[in-house]
Formats: sequence, C-alpha cells, structure tokens
Amino acid sequence: MKRRRFLQIAAAASLVGTRTQASTWQGRAFGADVSIQVPGPAPMAEVLAEIAAIEACFSLYRDSEVTRLNATGRAPGSAHLRAALKVAQQVHQATQGAFDPTVQSLWTALAEAGDVPKARTKIGLEHVEIGPEITLGYGQSLTFNGIAQGYAADRVAQILARHGVGDCLIDMGEYCALDGQFRLGIEDPDAGLVGRCTLDGRGGQRALATSSPGALALPGGSHILGPRGQRPVWSTVTVEAESAALADAASTAFVLLEKAALKQAARSLRTGPVTVVDFEGNLQVI
Repeated sequence: MKRRRFLQIAAAASLVGTRTQASTWQGRAFGADVSIQVPGPAPMAEVLAEIAAIEACFSLYRDSEVTRLNATGRAPGSAHLRAALKVAQQVHQATQGAFDPTVQSLWTALAEAGDVPKARTKIGLEHVEIGPEITLGYGQSLTFNGIAQGYAADRVAQILARHGVGDCLIDMGEYCALDGQFRLGIEDPDAGLVGRCTLDGRGGQRALATSSPGALALPGGSHILGPRGQRPVWSTVTVEAESAALADAASTAFVLLEKAALKQAARSLRTGPVTVVDFEGNLQVI
C-alpha cells in the first residue's frame, strides 16, 4: 500500500520556555502504524485521548460507532460522527455527489467478489437521515476513510492551539499548520515528487490534503470509488483549505471531476489552491 503510515506532530523549537525532551508516542490508529513527536511541552494525554475517541468513532478495522451503525442501520450519533457527516454533506452537495460515504457497500462487494451492481443501488448520502438519530437507508453502510484523517488533524490542531502550542505542523496523513509557514512536497504514486507548495498558517490554521487513486488498488479499479461509476480523472489531487476535514473530503472527490466541475466545486467550497497531477505526470494549479 503506497500511503503515508506515520503521524507526526512536529512543533518548532520556539515553544514557550526552554526546550525540553521531545514527547513521543507510537501505536496504531486508522488501520496504520502511527507515531507522534513533539519537540517541546504539549498536552500529549489529551491529544492521545482525542485520537482514541476518533478511532472509536470511525474505524472500520475494529468495533466502532461506525461499524455498529453499519450493522444496525441506526445510532444516536456522537458529536464526532455528526461533525464529519456535516462536512460530508457539504462536499457531497458541492461535487454533485462525487463524495459519498455510502460507497462502503460497493467497497465490500469489490473486495469480496460480491454483487457489485446490487451494491451500487445502495449508494446515496441523501438517503441518510440526520435527526435525533442517524438512520441509514436500506442496506447502506458508511466509510469515513476519505475524511477521518483530516478530521483528526483538525481536532488535534484545536487542542494544541487551545494550549498555546503554536508554530507547528500536524501531519496525520493530512496536514494542519498552526502559526507557522511550512514547505511541503507533493508526491504522485507513479511520478514521485512532482512539486512543492507552502502551507502558511501564520494567520491561523491552514490545511492540506492529498488523494491519489493509485495509492491502493481494488479488484476492477482504485480505492477511490465513483458513486455513479465515475473513473479517476487525475492521478493526484492536493487541496488547501482552512479545515483538514474539508480538504481531505474535497481531494477525494476532486479526483473524479473534470476540470470545469472541479473549479466550480472549489469555488463553492471556498478552498484554497487545488494542485492536480494528470496520468502523464503533468502538474497544474487550478
């Protein structure tokens, strides 16, 4: 699997007070080996508790709020779940349905050689009811793999900002910059390093997320599934936004959009620059 497997919180040496020994943690989150490194004082216990709570909500690799919702079709809906669904609905609407968490039934059918045409009939975020309870349409199941890492990065950023840990870059597979300016590379699974960009969080939080359909293959195609059978248009898409959750979801959907539709969706979502790489390795900023 060609995907980032490490979570790092890299804080600058200019933290308040004298520089102390780095706080570190290694473990598993979101189905991958992860680690956190903060070269200075930071509320690590609170950060780790938040990561655990997000994992307990969104994981598809263990018992979680989402796996229970998928099994029963209804759940009270935690604050984490409702917040992620709100962003999902926003991106779903702006991309004309290209981002849709209800593709999990299709993912399962492709991975397990199931009934793919039948699975496609279950797709449709508009059939998910968000009221006093979260209720799925008949036979539906959800995946937040296209938004959970960004959502987690936002939540960790909020904790660090609340504790005054500024001038830091949060890398959870998707990036958040707080109070600092950082130079990041854009990599394509096939073309390698194709460009660089600057993530400037000096005016507040800025986020960056990248999606590549070639990062993981499924039988019959990419892990980024077109809800209506769309095929990937771009090899890699990188989106800058104020929210990592928004950037994460948008980059996933934008992979499936032609240039004109992508521009319109980016305007609707008020993202920052969108960098795309085509299947010949050519990079352009939209």
